[in-house]
Amino acid sequence: MSGSVYGNIFKIATWGESHGKGLGVVIDGCPAGIPLKEKDIQKDMDRRRPGSTRFGTKRQEGDEIEILSGVFEGKTTGTPISLVLYNQDQRSRDYSDIQNIYRPGHADMGFDSKYGFRDYRGGGRSSGRETAARVAAGAVAKKLLSELGVKVNAYTLSIGDVKAEKISLEECKNNPLYMPDSAAAERASRLLEKVMEDGDSMGGIIECRIKGMPIGIGEPVFDKLDASVAKAIMSIGAVKGIEFGDGFGAALSRGSVNNDGFYMKGSKIKKHTNHSGGVLGGFSDGADIVFRAAFKPTPSISKIQKTITNTGESTEVVIMGRHDPIVVPRAVVVVEAMAAVTLADLLLMNMSARIDNIKKFYS
Repeated sequence: MSGSVYGNIFKIATWGESHGKGLGVVIDGCPAGIPLKEKDIQKDMDRRRPGSTRFGTKRQEGDEIEILSGVFEGKTTGTPISLVLYNQDQRSRDYSDIQNIYRPGHADMGFDSKYGFRDYRGGGRSSGRETAARVAAGAVAKKLLSELGVKVNAYTLSIGDVKAEKISLEECKNNPLYMPDSAAAERASRLLEKVMEDGDSMGGIIECRIKGMPIGIGEPVFDKLDASVAKAIMSIGAVKGIEFGDGFGAALSRGSVNNDGFYMKGSKIKKHTNHSGGVLGGFSDGADIVFRAAFKPTPSISKIQKTITNTGESTEVVIMGRHDPIVVPRAVVVVEAMAAVTLADLLLMNMSARIDNIKKFYS
């Protein structure tokens, strides 16, 4: 199976399955000298950890991260960083009834068609639990970004048709939905309670804001900053769409409105507006990078669904086991992680863009 490695210089390789012994990631290309301890990574692991809220899976995992290599005396060494967490609360028996059934909305049929085999215990590599390894890698990338003054913050913008009307990052810490608006969080909670009573699930939108990116980060053709971030975010299993700045709204606008005018503030270039979402021509333009990712409803629901078996026979299925009625709140830190990994990689790639910078480094 290919496709478990991401990045060019800051490169990550994730491994493990939902119901295997554990999961982990190897990070290659991380510069030496960055302060890093397990507690730096653990705080993000705790944000994604299952069983932490009433709106998530009841699976109980500590998700305690271990650093196996690449760190000495509290700092990165420049060698590959290997991180691991062990599964503690697998219930593979919960999936025995569906081992020959294709679950609607899941990757079951695709796995069988491609490999002639699938790990039916929670979805194997397609399980949302795979994102735990990404979060660990993202925490390391954030440490690198913080050294450069770059901050990545995501939050739940909407759940169903309930949207946050105001943005307070502090408020996100006060509710289990990680919404930046307390009133919206209360309405969304009531909506989710009803959805859970119905044995159903719900989707939503995560917004991410990145501050402090220097101007000119990104490559002009296939590795545009927004294209690279889009690939990273779309690789998250439940994501079905992404937009930057005005996004699809730009299609309804006019150039005279959509264009962001420039001005000088001292010696720095600034913009009057930010319809571009901080990216122009594939490069960061100095403004906050703003994007939104749309997450589909969790496909594992306890309602009766029509499907087929792996031999083509029609049947019905009710998904048993422990599943999130919504993945959005726990996916907030996953979005941050993939954005951080991508930006760290692009920043390192940018170092070789100009000969004068290379000369300065080696002089």
